Amino acid sequence: MNDVAVVMPVYNEAECICDVLDDWTKEIDRLAITYRLIVLNDGSKDNTAEVLLKYSNNPHIKIINKKNSGHGPTILQGYHLAVPETQWVFQVDSDNEIKAEQFQKLWTEREKYDAVIGIRDGRQQPFSRKIISAVSRLVVRVFYGRGVTDVNCPFRLMRTEALKQILQQIPSNTFAPNVAISGFFALRKDRLLNQPIRHTNRQTGEVSIKKWKLLKAATKSFMQIIQIRFGGS
Repeated sequence: MNDVAVVMPVYNEAECICDVLDDWTKEIDRLAITYRLIVLNDGSKDNTAEVLLKYSNNPHIKIINKKNSGHGPTILQGYHLAVPETQWVFQVDSDNEIKAEQFQKLWTEREKYDAVIGIRDGRQQPFSRKIISAVSRLVVRVFYGRGVTDVNCPFRLMRTEALKQILQQIPSNTFAPNVAISGFFALRKDRLLNQPIRHTNRQTGEVSIKKWKLLKAATKSFMQIIQIRFGGS
């Protein structure tokens, strides 16, 4: 069994994905950790799939090219693939906004906790995303409880034993599963550490959901998170 499985959703990141994967494999090798890097290409429209062929023979990297289902369902698919083969599950996005070198800050703290979740320091967001982030925190606090500071942070290390139980309560079509998972960590009163990590703005690619589409999706997400809390889907 591996020490950690890294779940990385990818969408239209052909410009940077090689740098990202090279940085991550180099960093985890440096820490002498046994690992599997699960890369889920979510129906990218650029040449991401072709670029990923470079890593097809790497035994530590599992490439999955799939139809587009959205960021949240793709993360969930990765989690379900990860839990049978590892002691810890780590999730990070492929946009290189949080560098691989930050991983050690979470890994070295893990033993006393069920989850170590990043707090993005230096994150610059447009006003609409700031509102969504604030409402996400409020929804989790009201309906689940306190515990996680950055509830949707895509830089989180989770003990497989705890995550496996939580996943049973989260539908496969959940728009923002990390928010729900943060909520369940708080509700279950699991041992949590909120770890500040450095965040930088993306240099390549672009966000997949913008403006009014983002606000509509966020509204749907808030309703899902509340329904999930009470056993709905």
